[in-house]
Amino acid sequence: MKRLLSNLTVQVLIAIVLGVIVGLYFKPFAPTAQMISKIFISLITMLIPFIIFFTIVLGVAGMSDMKKVGRVGGKALLYFEIVTTFALIIGVTVANLVKPGAGFKATVAFDDAKLATYQKAASEMHWGDFITHIVPSNAMKAFADGDILQVLFFAILFGFGLSKMGDSGKVVIDLFDKISKVFFNIMHIVMKAAPIGAFGGMAYTISTYGIKTLQPLALLMASVYITMALFIFVVLNLVCRMYKFSLWQYLKHIKEEILIVLGTSSSEPALPAMMEKLEKFGCSKSVVGLVIPAGYSFNLDGTTIYLSMSVIFLAQVFNIPLSLGQELSIIGILMITSKGAAGVTGSGFIVLTSTLAAIKVIPVEGVAILLGVDRFMSEARAITNVIGNGVATIVIAKSEGEFSAPNPLKGE
Repeated sequence: MKRLLSNLTVQVLIAIVLGVIVGLYFKPFAPTAQMISKIFISLITMLIPFIIFFTIVLGVAGMSDMKKVGRVGGKALLYFEIVTTFALIIGVTVANLVKPGAGFKATVAFDDAKLATYQKAASEMHWGDFITHIVPSNAMKAFADGDILQVLFFAILFGFGLSKMGDSGKVVIDLFDKISKVFFNIMHIVMKAAPIGAFGGMAYTISTYGIKTLQPLALLMASVYITMALFIFVVLNLVCRMYKFSLWQYLKHIKEEILIVLGTSSSEPALPAMMEKLEKFGCSKSVVGLVIPAGYSFNLDGTTIYLSMSVIFLAQVFNIPLSLGQELSIIGILMITSKGAAGVTGSGFIVLTSTLAAIKVIPVEGVAILLGVDRFMSEARAITNVIGNGVATIVIAKSEGEFSAPNPLKGE
C-alpha cells in the first residue's frame, strides 16, 4: 500500500478526486485553490524557456548536417498541417451529425466584460502580426515573457551560430549540456508537487463553475469529448500503426503527464516532462527539441476540434444553415487563425471570436454562451494537444532514423 501511494500517478489521481470533492462542498476554498494551482503552473513555466533553449541549442549544434535541421522542421510543419486538417474535418463532421446546438435555449448568463475583452483581442489579431512576432526584438524579454515561439527562433539561430565554431565550440556545448541537466533536475523536484497543483486546479474549477454549469451545454460537452477520443484512438492510432509503434504503450509511458494536464487544465506544465519522456522513449534530443516546442504553437489538435465544433454549434443555436462551401471556408479560416493566436492566453476564445468576425455569418456575441463551460472542455483540449504532439515527435524521429529505442513497444 505504501509503495502504491508513493507512485506519482496514484498521487495525482487521488488529488484530482479530492479536488472535485473540495470544489463541490467547500466553495469558499476557491481563491486558495486557484492560488495553489497558479503557483504550481508558475513553477513549471519558469523552467520552460530555459529547457527549450538548451535542448534546441544542443540538438541543432549537435547536428553535423545543417540541412537536416531544416528538413526536420519542414517535415514537422507538414505533419502538423495534415493532422490538424483531419482534426478540423472530424470536428465539423461530428457537429453536423450530432447537432448539439439544435433546439438549444441559452440559460447560461452572458459575461459582457469577458466577451468585450475577447472581441477586442480578436479585432487586433492579424496574420502579419503573428509573423513579425516570431522574431524577438529583445531575446531576454522573450525569456522573461515565456514566449515559446520567440525562444524557439532564438535558440535555433544560437544553435546554428554555435555549430559554426567547430571544435572551439565544444566547451560551450559541454557547459550547456551540464546546465540543461541542472534545469531537468529542478523540474524533477517541482514535479513532486504535481499532486498539489492538480488538486488546486480541480478544486478551483469545480467550486467556481460548478457541475450545474455543464447541464445546458451537456450535449456539446459530450460531443467534444467523444470527438477528441475518436481522434486519438482512431486517427492517431492509425498514424502510430503506420509508423509501427503502439499508441497504448506510448500513452502508458506519458500517463503522469496526462493526469497533470487533466488536473491543471493546461498543457504547459507537462511540456518539460514530455521532452524528457520522449527522449527516454527513444527519440533523439535534436528531434524532441525541435518538434515539441513547435508543436505547442502549430499542432493544436484538441483546440482545432473544439473550435470547429463550436462554430457549427453556434450556427445551430442561432438557426443559421451553413452551406458546404461556407463550412470549408470556416475550416480554411480556422487553419490560419489558430496559428495566429499561438501562445496567447485565452487563445481559444480569441481565435473563435476572430473567426466569427471574419466569416460575418454567425453573431460574435454567441461566444458568450460558451464562456461558462469552456473551463470544462479545456482539459480535453489540452490532453489531446499533448498526446498529438508526442505522436508527432515519434513520427518525425522514426522518419529521420532518429528513433533508437531497442523496440520499446514490443508486444503490441
